[in-house]
Amino acid sequence: MSPPGGGAGGGGAVPGGAADVVAAWPDPIVDLREVRFGYGPRPAVDGVSFAARQGEFVGLLGPNGAGKSTLIRLVAGLLTPQGGTVRLGGLDPAAAPRRQVARVCALVPQEPRLDWPFTVRQAVMMGRAAHQGLLAIPGRYDLGAVEGALAACDLGHLADRRVDTLSGGERRRVFFARALAQEPRVLLLDEPTAFLDLAHQVAALEMARVAAHAGLCVVAVLHDLNQAAASCDRLVVLGSGRVIAEGPPAEVLTAERVEAVWGVPVWRGVHGQSGVPVVLPSGGAGRTR
Repeated sequence: MSPPGGGAGGGGAVPGGAADVVAAWPDPIVDLREVRFGYGPRPAVDGVSFAARQGEFVGLLGPNGAGKSTLIRLVAGLLTPQGGTVRLGGLDPAAAPRRQVARVCALVPQEPRLDWPFTVRQAVMMGRAAHQGLLAIPGRYDLGAVEGALAACDLGHLADRRVDTLSGGERRRVFFARALAQEPRVLLLDEPTAFLDLAHQVAALEMARVAAHAGLCVVAVLHDLNQAAASCDRLVVLGSGRVIAEGPPAEVLTAERVEAVWGVPVWRGVHGQSGVPVVLPSGGAGRTR
Protein backbone atom coordinates (compact mmCIF):
# COMPACT_ATOMS: atom_id res chain seq x y z
CA MET A 1 0.00 0.00 0.00
CA SER A 2 1.05 3.59 -0.55
CA PRO A 3 -0.47 6.93 0.45
CA PRO A 4 -3.48 7.72 -1.72
CA GLY A 5 -3.31 10.50 -4.22
CA GLY A 6 -5.90 12.52 -6.03
CA GLY A 7 -7.79 10.88 -8.84
CA ALA A 8 -9.49 12.20 -11.89
CA GLY A 9 -11.42 15.33 -11.19
CA GLY A 10 -9.60 15.98 -7.92
CA GLY A 11 -10.94 12.95 -6.08
CA GLY A 12 -8.73 11.17 -3.57
CA ALA A 13 -9.20 8.46 -1.02
CA VAL A 14 -7.97 10.52 1.93
CA PRO A 15 -8.32 14.29 2.42
CA GLY A 16 -5.21 16.16 1.49
CA GLY A 17 -4.03 17.90 4.62
CA ALA A 18 -4.80 20.19 7.51
CA ALA A 19 -6.92 22.46 5.33
CA ASP A 20 -9.39 19.58 4.94
CA VAL A 21 -10.04 19.40 8.69
CA VAL A 22 -13.38 21.17 8.77
CA ALA A 23 -13.77 23.38 11.82
CA ALA A 24 -17.53 22.79 11.84
CA TRP A 25 -17.07 19.17 12.94
CA PRO A 26 -17.52 18.62 16.68
CA ASP A 27 -14.39 18.19 18.75
CA PRO A 28 -14.09 15.42 19.74
CA ILE A 29 -15.67 13.89 16.67
CA VAL A 30 -16.12 10.55 18.50
CA ASP A 31 -17.49 10.95 22.00
CA LEU A 32 -18.70 8.12 24.26
CA ARG A 33 -19.94 8.76 27.77
CA GLU A 34 -20.72 6.02 30.29
CA VAL A 35 -21.76 3.63 27.51
CA ARG A 36 -23.20 0.26 28.44
CA PHE A 37 -24.16 -2.69 26.28
CA GLY A 38 -24.56 -6.39 26.89
CA TYR A 39 -25.45 -9.61 25.13
CA GLY A 40 -27.79 -11.11 27.69
CA PRO A 41 -27.05 -10.60 31.39
CA ARG A 42 -23.27 -10.14 31.00
CA PRO A 43 -22.14 -6.63 30.02
CA ALA A 44 -19.81 -6.48 27.03
CA VAL A 45 -19.26 -2.73 27.48
CA ASP A 46 -19.70 -1.47 31.02
CA GLY A 47 -19.60 2.29 31.57
CA VAL A 48 -17.02 3.14 28.92
CA SER A 49 -16.13 6.78 28.28
CA PHE A 50 -13.58 7.85 25.72
CA ALA A 51 -13.15 10.40 22.97
CA ALA A 52 -11.22 10.57 19.71
CA ARG A 53 -10.36 13.59 17.60
CA GLN A 54 -9.63 14.33 13.98
CA GLY A 55 -5.99 13.87 13.14
CA GLU A 56 -5.27 11.09 15.63
CA PHE A 57 -4.92 7.31 15.42
CA VAL A 58 -6.39 5.60 18.48
CA GLY A 59 -5.79 1.91 19.13
CA LEU A 60 -8.21 -0.22 21.17
CA LEU A 61 -6.35 -3.02 22.96
CA GLY A 62 -7.36 -5.79 25.32
CA PRO A 63 -7.71 -9.56 25.58
CA ASN A 64 -10.44 -11.49 23.78
CA GLY A 65 -13.86 -10.65 25.18
CA ALA A 66 -12.78 -7.24 26.49
CA GLY A 67 -15.45 -5.41 24.46
CA LYS A 68 -13.30 -3.91 21.70
CA SER A 69 -15.34 -4.99 18.67
CA THR A 70 -18.60 -4.23 20.46
CA LEU A 71 -17.33 -0.71 21.11
CA ILE A 72 -16.48 -0.22 17.43
CA ARG A 73 -19.98 -1.39 16.45
CA LEU A 74 -21.53 1.04 18.93
CA VAL A 75 -19.56 3.93 17.43
CA ALA A 76 -20.67 2.88 13.94
CA GLY A 77 -24.31 2.79 15.02
CA LEU A 78 -24.70 -0.93 14.34
CA LEU A 79 -25.62 -1.45 17.99
CA THR A 80 -27.76 0.76 20.21
CA PRO A 81 -26.32 1.48 23.67
CA GLN A 82 -28.35 0.27 26.62
CA GLY A 83 -27.02 3.15 28.68
CA GLY A 84 -24.95 6.29 28.21
CA THR A 85 -24.47 8.24 24.98
CA VAL A 86 -22.55 7.79 21.73
CA ARG A 87 -21.92 10.75 19.44
CA LEU A 88 -20.32 10.53 16.01
CA GLY A 89 -19.75 13.88 14.36
CA GLY A 90 -22.54 15.22 16.57
CA LEU A 91 -24.94 12.47 15.45
CA ASP A 92 -26.49 9.67 17.42
CA PRO A 93 -25.25 6.96 15.02
CA ALA A 94 -27.83 4.37 16.08
CA ALA A 95 -30.74 6.75 15.40
CA ALA A 96 -29.50 8.82 12.42
CA PRO A 97 -30.23 7.70 8.82
CA ARG A 98 -27.56 5.26 7.62
CA ARG A 99 -26.75 7.42 4.60
CA GLN A 100 -26.00 10.33 6.90
CA VAL A 101 -23.83 8.16 9.15
CA ALA A 102 -21.97 6.81 6.10
CA ARG A 103 -20.92 10.32 5.14
CA VAL A 104 -19.17 10.64 8.49
CA CYS A 105 -17.91 7.16 9.23
CA ALA A 106 -16.56 4.11 7.39
CA LEU A 107 -16.15 0.71 9.04
CA VAL A 108 -13.88 -2.14 7.98
CA PRO A 109 -15.37 -5.07 9.92
CA GLN A 110 -13.51 -7.96 11.48
CA GLU A 111 -14.86 -10.47 8.95
CA PRO A 112 -15.90 -8.52 5.83
CA ARG A 113 -18.18 -10.34 3.40
CA LEU A 114 -19.39 -9.77 -0.13
CA ASP A 115 -21.99 -12.27 -1.27
CA TRP A 116 -22.08 -11.43 -4.99
CA PRO A 117 -19.29 -11.92 -7.57
CA PHE A 118 -18.35 -8.27 -7.93
CA THR A 119 -15.00 -7.18 -9.28
CA VAL A 120 -12.57 -5.39 -7.00
CA ARG A 121 -13.30 -2.05 -8.69
CA GLN A 122 -17.05 -2.55 -8.31
CA ALA A 123 -16.66 -3.44 -4.64
CA VAL A 124 -14.58 -0.35 -3.96
CA MET A 125 -17.09 1.81 -5.85
CA MET A 126 -19.71 0.71 -3.29
CA GLY A 127 -17.96 3.03 -0.87
CA ARG A 128 -19.25 5.96 -2.92
CA ALA A 129 -22.94 5.07 -2.40
CA ALA A 130 -23.52 7.68 0.30
CA HIS A 131 -22.30 10.42 -2.07
CA GLN A 132 -24.25 9.37 -5.17
CA GLY A 133 -27.78 10.12 -6.35
CA LEU A 134 -30.73 7.78 -6.60
CA LEU A 135 -29.47 6.05 -9.75
CA ALA A 136 -25.95 5.62 -8.29
CA ILE A 137 -24.31 6.71 -11.52
CA PRO A 138 -20.62 7.37 -10.76
CA GLY A 139 -19.25 10.74 -11.71
CA ARG A 140 -15.70 11.85 -12.33
CA TYR A 141 -15.13 12.54 -8.63
CA ASP A 142 -16.38 9.05 -7.72
CA LEU A 143 -14.06 7.48 -10.27
CA GLY A 144 -11.14 9.49 -8.96
CA ALA A 145 -11.82 8.48 -5.36
CA VAL A 146 -11.98 4.81 -6.34
CA GLU A 147 -8.77 4.92 -8.38
CA GLY A 148 -7.00 6.67 -5.51
CA ALA A 149 -8.17 4.02 -3.05
CA LEU A 150 -7.13 1.17 -5.37
CA ALA A 151 -3.66 2.68 -5.72
CA ALA A 152 -3.35 3.32 -1.99
CA CYS A 153 -4.10 -0.32 -1.18
CA ASP A 154 -1.94 -1.80 -3.96
CA LEU A 155 -4.97 -3.20 -5.76
CA GLY A 156 -4.62 -1.66 -9.22
CA HIS A 157 -3.44 -4.93 -10.77
CA LEU A 158 -6.42 -6.75 -9.23
CA ALA A 159 -9.09 -4.17 -10.09
CA ASP A 160 -10.85 -6.36 -12.65
CA ARG A 161 -10.60 -9.61 -10.68
CA ARG A 162 -13.64 -10.98 -8.91
CA VAL A 163 -13.47 -10.50 -5.16
CA ASP A 164 -14.46 -14.13 -4.51
CA THR A 165 -11.31 -15.31 -6.32
CA LEU A 166 -8.94 -13.41 -4.01
CA SER A 167 -7.06 -14.59 -0.95
CA GLY A 168 -8.25 -13.59 2.52
CA GLY A 169 -5.56 -10.92 2.78
CA GLU A 170 -6.37 -9.49 -0.63
CA ARG A 171 -10.07 -9.32 0.25
CA ARG A 172 -9.15 -7.46 3.45
CA ARG A 173 -7.35 -4.85 1.36
CA VAL A 174 -10.41 -4.50 -0.90
CA PHE A 175 -12.61 -3.57 2.06
CA PHE A 176 -9.95 -1.19 3.36
CA ALA A 177 -9.95 0.48 -0.07
CA ARG A 178 -13.75 0.65 -0.07
CA ALA A 179 -13.64 2.49 3.26
CA LEU A 180 -11.07 4.97 1.91
CA ALA A 181 -13.15 5.57 -1.22
CA GLN A 182 -16.07 6.47 1.06
CA GLU A 183 -14.06 9.55 2.14
CA PRO A 184 -15.26 9.54 5.75
CA ARG A 185 -14.18 11.79 8.59
CA VAL A 186 -13.95 8.78 10.94
CA LEU A 187 -12.35 5.48 9.93
CA LEU A 188 -13.16 2.47 12.14
CA LEU A 189 -10.96 -0.61 11.71
CA ASP A 190 -11.77 -3.91 13.43
CA GLU A 191 -8.53 -5.94 13.39
CA PRO A 192 -7.24 -4.38 10.15
CA THR A 193 -4.15 -6.61 10.03
CA ALA A 194 -6.02 -9.94 10.25
CA PHE A 195 -5.10 -12.37 7.43
CA LEU A 196 -2.37 -10.06 6.11
CA ASP A 197 1.28 -11.03 5.71
CA LEU A 198 3.87 -8.97 7.55
CA ALA A 199 4.54 -6.57 4.69
CA HIS A 200 0.85 -5.79 4.24
CA GLN A 201 0.31 -5.56 8.03
CA VAL A 202 2.92 -2.82 8.17
CA ALA A 203 1.45 -1.16 5.07
CA ALA A 204 -2.13 -1.28 6.44
CA LEU A 205 -1.11 0.45 9.67
CA GLU A 206 0.98 2.97 7.76
CA MET A 207 -2.06 3.70 5.61
CA ALA A 208 -4.09 4.28 8.77
CA ARG A 209 -1.38 6.63 10.05
CA VAL A 210 -1.40 8.54 6.76
CA ALA A 211 -5.18 8.86 6.97
CA ALA A 212 -4.98 10.21 10.52
CA HIS A 213 -2.22 12.66 9.68
CA ALA A 214 -4.33 13.86 6.74
CA GLY A 215 -7.07 14.82 9.20
CA LEU A 216 -9.21 11.74 9.70
CA CYS A 217 -10.04 10.27 13.08
CA VAL A 218 -8.90 6.63 12.98
CA VAL A 219 -9.95 4.14 15.65
CA ALA A 220 -8.71 0.56 15.31
CA VAL A 221 -9.05 -2.68 17.25
CA LEU A 222 -5.57 -4.19 17.43
CA HIS A 223 -4.05 -7.27 19.04
CA ASP A 224 -0.34 -6.83 18.36
CA LEU A 225 0.93 -4.60 21.16
CA ASN A 226 4.16 -3.71 19.39
CA GLN A 227 2.44 -2.72 16.16
CA ALA A 228 -0.03 -0.66 18.16
CA ALA A 229 2.80 1.08 20.04
CA ALA A 230 4.62 1.86 16.81
CA SER A 231 1.56 3.11 14.91
CA CYS A 232 -0.93 4.72 17.27
CA ASP A 233 -0.90 8.17 18.81
CA ARG A 234 -2.97 6.98 21.75
CA LEU A 235 -4.03 3.63 23.20
CA VAL A 236 -7.16 2.64 25.11
CA VAL A 237 -6.83 -0.64 27.01
CA LEU A 238 -10.05 -2.50 27.79
CA GLY A 239 -10.67 -5.33 30.21
CA SER A 240 -14.01 -6.96 31.02
CA GLY A 241 -15.83 -4.17 29.21
CA ARG A 242 -14.15 -1.33 31.11
CA VAL A 243 -11.39 1.14 30.33
CA ILE A 244 -8.27 0.02 32.21
CA ALA A 245 -5.86 2.63 30.89
CA GLU A 246 -5.69 5.37 28.27
CA GLY A 247 -2.85 7.52 26.97
CA PRO A 248 0.32 7.52 24.86
CA PRO A 249 1.80 4.06 24.19
CA ALA A 250 4.87 4.68 26.36
CA GLU A 251 2.65 5.40 29.36
CA VAL A 252 0.06 2.70 28.79
CA LEU A 253 2.20 -0.31 27.90
CA THR A 254 4.05 -0.97 31.15
CA ALA A 255 5.16 -4.50 32.01
CA GLU A 256 2.98 -4.51 35.11
CA ARG A 257 -0.13 -3.45 33.20
CA VAL A 258 0.38 -5.94 30.36
CA GLU A 259 0.80 -8.79 32.82
CA ALA A 260 -2.26 -7.69 34.81
CA VAL A 261 -4.51 -7.34 31.74
CA TRP A 262 -3.29 -10.16 29.50
CA GLY A 263 -2.05 -12.53 32.21
CA VAL A 264 1.39 -13.05 30.66
CA PRO A 265 4.74 -12.02 32.23
CA VAL A 266 6.58 -9.75 29.78
CA TRP A 267 9.83 -7.94 29.21
CA ARG A 268 9.26 -4.30 28.35
CA GLY A 269 11.96 -2.30 26.64
CA VAL A 270 12.42 0.51 24.14
CA HIS A 271 13.12 0.16 20.44
CA GLY A 272 16.65 1.36 19.78
CA GLN A 273 15.79 3.28 16.61
CA SER A 274 12.23 4.54 17.06
CA GLY A 275 12.12 4.89 20.86
CA VAL A 276 8.67 3.28 21.04
CA PRO A 277 7.96 0.65 23.70
CA VAL A 278 8.57 -3.01 22.90
CA VAL A 279 6.78 -5.80 24.76
CA LEU A 280 7.88 -9.44 24.58
CA PRO A 281 6.92 -12.54 26.62
CA SER A 282 9.57 -13.00 29.31
CA GLY A 283 9.45 -16.82 29.09
CA GLY A 284 7.29 -19.55 30.55
CA ALA A 285 3.72 -20.32 29.71
CA GLY A 286 2.27 -17.52 31.82
CA ARG A 287 -1.28 -17.84 33.00
CA THR A 288 -4.41 -17.64 30.87
CA ARG A 289 -7.68 -15.87 31.46
